[in-house]
Amino acid sequence: MLILLAFIIVFHITSAALLFIATIDNAWWVGDNFSTDVWRMCVTNTSICMAITDEFNEYQSIQAVQAAMILSTIFCCVAFLVFILQLFRLKQGERFVLTSIIQLLSCLCVMIAASIYTDRHEELHQSHGYRMEVSKGQYGYSFVLAWIAFAFTLISGVMYLVLRKRK
Repeated sequence: MLILLAFIIVFHITSAALLFIATIDNAWWVGDNFSTDVWRMCVTNTSICMAITDEFNEYQSIQAVQAAMILSTIFCCVAFLVFILQLFRLKQGERFVLTSIIQLLSCLCVMIAASIYTDRHEELHQSHGYRMEVSKGQYGYSFVLAWIAFAFTLISGVMYLVLRKRK
């Protein structure tokens, strides 16, 4: 049981790390000389960054992605704290249900964020607010990490439901 708990803790921490990296790092959409995420657009050669503000056409979509990714990260961290508290406080059969629910909410939020970005990426990158052409890019590793974090949070949420019955 201790090995299983250690595995789940490492898996949960990995999920949280993936969410932090996907939320913070500037690589959701990349090109030859630029990278952009939900916070700013940077020119790679000159290291000049420009914040994404309300002058962009699809700013509401970007704000929805920002909010969902932040919520997902917060839910994942709260689920870990609740897991630690429930580990020592609740009796068998009641353990980890709340943790599972919170982790599945995290999963839902990251899925919403990545889905909005996937659906709206063409409109997002054709905005006149950018000072250079960013439509000729591709998805970056932060975007991929967001989808991987979705899978990890889903798996860990289900693992907590299965784990609640174990001794």
